[in-house]
Amino acid sequence: MRLPGHIAGRIDAGRVVAVAVTYRPDLPVLTELLERLRPQLGAMVLVDNGSGDAAVAGLRALALRFEADLIVNAENLGVGAALNQGIAWARTCEADAVLLMDQDSLPATDMLVRLLEAWRVASSSAKVAAVGPRAVDVRNGDSAPFVRVGFPLNRKIVTREAVPLACDFLITSGSLIPIGVLDEVGDMDASLFIDSVDLEWCFRARAAGFSCFGAGNAEMGHRIGDGIRRLAFGSSFVHSPVRLYYMMRNRVLLYRRPTTPGVWIGQDIPRAIFKLLRFSALVAPRGRNCAAMLAGIRDGLRGRAGPRDAA
Repeated sequence: MRLPGHIAGRIDAGRVVAVAVTYRPDLPVLTELLERLRPQLGAMVLVDNGSGDAAVAGLRALALRFEADLIVNAENLGVGAALNQGIAWARTCEADAVLLMDQDSLPATDMLVRLLEAWRVASSSAKVAAVGPRAVDVRNGDSAPFVRVGFPLNRKIVTREAVPLACDFLITSGSLIPIGVLDEVGDMDASLFIDSVDLEWCFRARAAGFSCFGAGNAEMGHRIGDGIRRLAFGSSFVHSPVRLYYMMRNRVLLYRRPTTPGVWIGQDIPRAIFKLLRFSALVAPRGRNCAAMLAGIRDGLRGRAGPRDAA
């Protein structure tokens, strides 16, 4: 695909490629994502991670309808590898930037233009790795904060202001990343498979002298976890045992990496212990949750990466 000509010193919406990774997608939700997002940018690629023939047939129809490209993997290669496939496709288009998306996120119809403005403002005084929107949980309307890592506690800021807010990491979905930054920092770490892929990349970018920024006036509907469950001490996001395995394993793997800030490690270890106790004692299936998390810690200490069944 040929995108409009590059304009030096700026990122044009027509030269942004959206990369959306799918795995057994809810096609009506994905359709709404495409309806909102596709008119905002120059090109889009869907990367499917082994969803099966029926889902792929639906994805082919959507790709045709919305003039998107489709990459089909026979098996689940993980989020990092699939994102890298989409990024590679964007490079063939000579894109200025990629916009990474989850399959169930719902961007506002003006999200990209607001992200581009935030990038323009922030890049006037900083080396910008990525800018991301304010994520709003579609189930309860709560806005996720932008985070500055601190000890003993992080600083969490919810803003709706247009002024870009410096933060230490962004979630994958909604992240606008210039191709030039990816060339310098590197692509996503496919060995993590799922979970913490965004965190690791942001830490790596930070170590290379870049900064991430949140755009509070750019909004995106999003879902965290598999659900929300009310517990005795409040509400908690619920994750499957499989996801809990990767959450524990990959955080331990990050502890071992030189680009991971020591202050984050210091305050994440107590958080990991609390998560282990909470999901083992209070959230069903307690036994499976505990076993999965302990296996993740064990494999992280052993330095095992990739999909669990290959460990």
